[in-house]
Amino acid sequence: MADLQDEADVATAGIGAPDRPTTRKRGAKNAPDPDIPDASTARKPARRRTRKPDPAPPAVEPEAGPQEEPAHLDSDGLTRARAALRAHPVADGYNTLAQILVNTPWHDVELGESSLDTDIPRLRHGGVGAQFWSLMVAVDCPDPVSATLERIDRLRTLVEACPEGLRLALSVGDLADARNHGRIASLFGPVAVHALGDSLGTLRAYHALGVRAVALTATVSWTRAGLTRFGEEVVRELNRLGMVIDLSGAAPETIRQTLGAAKAPLVFTRSAARALTDHPLNVGDELLAALPENGGVCLVSLAPDQVARPGRAACVQDVADHIEHLRGVVGTGHIGLSGAYGLPQGSPRTVGLEDASCYPVLIAELIERGWEEPEIAALTWENLARVVRDVDFAARAAQPRRGPSTATIEDLDPR
Repeated sequence: MADLQDEADVATAGIGAPDRPTTRKRGAKNAPDPDIPDASTARKPARRRTRKPDPAPPAVEPEAGPQEEPAHLDSDGLTRARAALRAHPVADGYNTLAQILVNTPWHDVELGESSLDTDIPRLRHGGVGAQFWSLMVAVDCPDPVSATLERIDRLRTLVEACPEGLRLALSVGDLADARNHGRIASLFGPVAVHALGDSLGTLRAYHALGVRAVALTATVSWTRAGLTRFGEEVVRELNRLGMVIDLSGAAPETIRQTLGAAKAPLVFTRSAARALTDHPLNVGDELLAALPENGGVCLVSLAPDQVARPGRAACVQDVADHIEHLRGVVGTGHIGLSGAYGLPQGSPRTVGLEDASCYPVLIAELIERGWEEPEIAALTWENLARVVRDVDFAARAAQPRRGPSTATIEDLDPR
């Protein structure tokens, strides 16, 4: 609980902007120390190449911002949206940048990369304060374990190379610490369930490498039509380790059984309302209605194929429609945001939400529809942060009572 109290008591720097070291007592005014140089102008470590100066903090619009904003949104709405995001940054549930980092030799993610829809300047402009970096690999990948390890390696290298913008988050305390110091908290996951190799030992190895989420998609025998005995053991081990369980892409019966078996909140990392758009990753109202009892969160995807209405291109209003539909089904305490970014520029995108800098446009649309600041705060940061906290706390409670499971799929699901 001390970590959570620290989050409320420490002044938050601009997200992704260098923080200024301060030492102050609880309740003291946050005044900069004149003897401490501004970290934003400090010399970069010698190991880095000489580059142009770092972009300004979020209050100054970087060049990576959206080229055009919807005409129906006035400047006052966008100003209010940006102010809301400074106070309540986005905890984004899904970004596939790791796949691009594996397949290409180098990208300038720190200073800006025109060939991508995600880089640190865009994340700053968009008000993103925490990011789940996806480790998903294709179902037909010949060696999913090795492919996942490659993605982990690229992400760790990225975080280490960008200490002024990114910070690895392994726990709720790290999430608060990154926010308090103006860094973008970087959480690794989800990992694809088929990349576990039906092995709890492999699951624990991923956890040791910093992975904090696993997707129970319908791609292995023990999740295809509900949970088998081994599947239930995997859920117990995920809860013991403190790893978030992702149900996007899971079979309906697997969703139902996992909601019943889990001892910690669950998430859909990239799902919208199937009632509005029929897509395999979207979720029906009946399943969503069971989410509040678990305490979980559905992170609404911004991917165009998941939010588009028949006969027209997906736009920001469609995403807002999905968010409002889910609010009516599960309430504002159980929805969040998932950009589904991490793609090359030019990939199909929702109009108005073309890259990670565009979150102010979506928030302005919701403000235009009457959303109040507490609702925005829950949507952007609080709900997903609460899940990370509760998963962490559940693990701490379980570990004294339960050691690492030595069960195998051959023991529990004999053929």
